[in-house]
Amino acid sequence: MFSFWEQNTWFEHVDFCIVGSGIVGLSAAIQLRLKNPHAKILVLDRGILPNGASTKNAGFACFGSLSEIVSDLKIMQEDEVLQLIENRWKGLELLRENLGDDNIGLLNLGGYEIFRSSNNQQFEASLEILEKMNQALRNLIPGKPVYSRIDHEISSKGFLGVSGMILNRAEGQIDTGKMMFNLIKKAQQLDILVLYAVQVDGFEELQHTVQLNTSAGKISCRKLLITTNGFAQQLLPDLDVKPGRAQVLVTSPISSLKFQGTYHLDEGYFYFRNFGNRILLGGGRNLDISGETTYSHQTTENIQEHLELLLKNMIIPNIDFSVEYRWAGTLGLGKSKSPIIQAISNRVFCGVRMGGMGVAIGSKAGLDLANIVTEND
Repeated sequence: MFSFWEQNTWFEHVDFCIVGSGIVGLSAAIQLRLKNPHAKILVLDRGILPNGASTKNAGFACFGSLSEIVSDLKIMQEDEVLQLIENRWKGLELLRENLGDDNIGLLNLGGYEIFRSSNNQQFEASLEILEKMNQALRNLIPGKPVYSRIDHEISSKGFLGVSGMILNRAEGQIDTGKMMFNLIKKAQQLDILVLYAVQVDGFEELQHTVQLNTSAGKISCRKLLITTNGFAQQLLPDLDVKPGRAQVLVTSPISSLKFQGTYHLDEGYFYFRNFGNRILLGGGRNLDISGETTYSHQTTENIQEHLELLLKNMIIPNIDFSVEYRWAGTLGLGKSKSPIIQAISNRVFCGVRMGGMGVAIGSKAGLDLANIVTEND
């Protein structure tokens, strides 16, 4: 039970309570503050950090590799895919506007998609839509064409077993830790209360408020926003959102590293980048879809071994390396890759299912969610 002081200072007359302090939740909180200068805004997170995906991601400022777009077009309408790409790009622009490039550690080193020599069909399918995608993006991303074929650069990167490569000139990389540190800092500077290690177990809509059942006690608010992404079904079981574990490793420094930038492989199921002279490599969910549909953040031996073999046999063949970090995060996935941003009722709202692209689309999703809440206020 809260003391009088705790209740009066933190939990009395809460206008907006946001569950989930990741990119979407904090972005929504910031946008709500801009629209409601005097509102009391409270953000809750069950962890000591927003570590579902926002602090566990690979730091890709990306909006779609061509083989992934080819795959998306099999399950989504073309206009829906193009709208999703546009929203991701606008989300990245909004993230830069909100925090500044230095505060997210943005490096415009380009993005690359590499294709295995054993999968020429995937390469050809990507080349077939290359010009079409360049035309579709020319007004959104001005300048030279976004995508270009650059097979001639493969040998300089040191890759083995790769026969095709496509450049995305508009893709970059960020420092995920910097981004989240400065997003939290900005929210706090705007008098947004951010509390960690508070588990929300459920909620109940009352006549004029929403009452949350939490590990710290009961908390009431006027409007509730749920932004827990891959964990959304724990509070909203009817939503089409499933967790997807994303496993990552980071090597010790490699003095002879031949590449920079962000790289995609196998429809985005594998991805790697440099961080200085280290390699960050993640993915492998496609090796065990059912096993990786989990809330667990434990890494698994089979996927971690596969990632190491990918380093050894393709990415840095004949170069000794050691792994210094391993971790896993939770993606929010569903039948569609489009986010779910909607009113559940007049008092409860959600912004979830970022489809593995939270860095890109999260800021836009937060803005859209804040707009929906304001329209219903």
